[in-house]
Amino acid sequence: MIVTTGNEIAGYQIIEYRGVIRGIVVRSTGIARGLVGGIRSIGGGNIPEYADVCEEARRHAYELMLQHAREAGADAIIGMRYDATEFMQGATEVLAYGTAVKIQPVHF
Repeated sequence: MIVTTGNEIAGYQIIEYRGVIRGIVVRSTGIARGLVGGIRSIGGGNIPEYADVCEEARRHAYELMLQHAREAGADAIIGMRYDATEFMQGATEVLAYGTAVKIQPVHF
């Protein structure tokens, strides 16, 4: 499946819009990562434990978005974006979303 942050796909024509699709996950750091990450945050700089949680959440939200696009019968997703909101202290919602479309190659 083609996924792009743009609104067009080079070499393809959008023939049908299937609607906005999304993948949502809510993640917390967990006790072990939260403790280690909290200690590292005292010194400043990058905190790999927190970065790992963010990457996992984005990857999971992306996969759910792809699943929803397939269920909608889409060939591609345009206008893809991520959003994140602190759901409660220690838990963050990560949203991957875009517009599911049907496409066909453009023949010159």
